[in-house]
Amino acid sequence: MVITKTMAHNHNHQINSGRIAGAASSSSSFGNLKRVVGMPLAVVLFSIIFFFKIPSCFSQLTRLEHQVKDDGSLSLLVVGDWGRRGHFNQTIVASQMGRIGKELDIDFVVSTGDNFYDDGLKGPHDPAFEESFTEVYTADSLQKPWYTILGNHDYRGDAVAQLNPFLRKVDSRWLCLRNFMVDTEIATFFFVDTTPFVDKYYTEESHTYDWRGVSPRKAYLANLLKDLETALRESSSRWKIVVGHHAIRSAGHHGDTEELIQHLLPILKANNVDLYVNGHDHCLEHISSHDSPIQYLTSGAGSKAWRGDTKKYDERVMKFFYDGQGFMSMQLTNANVEVLFHDVLGQVLHRWKVSKDLHSSM
Repeated sequence: MVITKTMAHNHNHQINSGRIAGAASSSSSFGNLKRVVGMPLAVVLFSIIFFFKIPSCFSQLTRLEHQVKDDGSLSLLVVGDWGRRGHFNQTIVASQMGRIGKELDIDFVVSTGDNFYDDGLKGPHDPAFEESFTEVYTADSLQKPWYTILGNHDYRGDAVAQLNPFLRKVDSRWLCLRNFMVDTEIATFFFVDTTPFVDKYYTEESHTYDWRGVSPRKAYLANLLKDLETALRESSSRWKIVVGHHAIRSAGHHGDTEELIQHLLPILKANNVDLYVNGHDHCLEHISSHDSPIQYLTSGAGSKAWRGDTKKYDERVMKFFYDGQGFMSMQLTNANVEVLFHDVLGQVLHRWKVSKDLHSSM
């Protein structure tokens, strides 16, 4: 069940199998809602609560609450860089997500951005929304909230359209905001809008970007970082997981994002973040850290993958790299987090687990 709280900190078909590297191991108040099966009323109410939100240059971390299962556990899937109207094996990945989602009885799905290719949505009525989302992720197990952020390709279209509550009338699973938190009883997920951090998007001439709601840039980023730091510092969650579109660490095509290393990473380190989860590079990967417990997890292989497009990386921290299509699953309890990377056929390519002492203050 999802509970919404507006606690804003506001200052106003050929399968690409890829290669593996590293250690293997109801009714609602909206009468015309199309997707309400299995969705709690609170998710529908989310549409009403945020109907009057106006984009602002000031960052806001909206806080959502998602209850864990009766046994205190939580399970979810993570997919990124997917929206291609079912092409490039998107439908095959979606089918396996449905299978794994059923096996794990998932509570929700996290999308790491680049939701609609190549240039986002043209507007809230763009048929690409249904063609790339509603008509692709049809499995019963995937009829859960999709907590979603924007990627750079989304900014190339009408970025504000993906934030429009109208889309939740079309498909009530869709929950997309720029920056927000999802609190559970055992973990908090902090979603961060990373595209405005990247300098090159402001100077490249080959594409245009929809910067409405994030200008002036300096003020937007300053407030975002301040709000995130406050939220992380005040969080008492057992597990702190930050989700962004761009990688902090990656051996994929785009590699490390220097702007995030400079501005975002110090905040994550200072506030005991456990995982940083991203998309952007069209691969699956797990990178550890020399100087902190943070694990960097890339799940950006929801459709088109870049086979063979890799960078040499420090083997001491590179735990796993796969340049094919797939997704990630995550299972959490108060004591443990287990992450699995699945390929386009749903097979487990890499498994990683971490535990915390139940009596630890962290």
